[in-house]
Amino acid sequence: MQDSEFSKIADELVIQLEDELDVLAEEHDIDLDIDTSGGLLTVVMGNGSTIVLSRQISNHEIWIAARSGGFHCTFTNGDWFCETTSETLSALLGRVFTEQIGLTVSLLQD
Repeated sequence: MQDSEFSKIADELVIQLEDELDVLAEEHDIDLDIDTSGGLLTVVMGNGSTIVLSRQISNHEIWIAARSGGFHCTFTNGDWFCETTSETLSALLGRVFTEQIGLTVSLLQD
């Protein structure tokens, strides 16, 4: 995969995630501070916990930092997979947001 293709896929992912988090916050009346800058998507929850998604262009990975740990995801066969847990990125994000927000969250479902 070329860097430009990775960047396009990662940009689309971040836009979709931002949109879904905005809807989640509105539908459940929860406080989420969402900031995108410098290749990072930072989400600070009302309880003070943070989840950070970063794009690693050099190795074509998405990294997630959450309370439960750091996770590296690669794009394989049209989906993102965590190298450590073998979860899809969707399942991983659903799990870490659920753990940190305290309500069941489903993200990046098409």
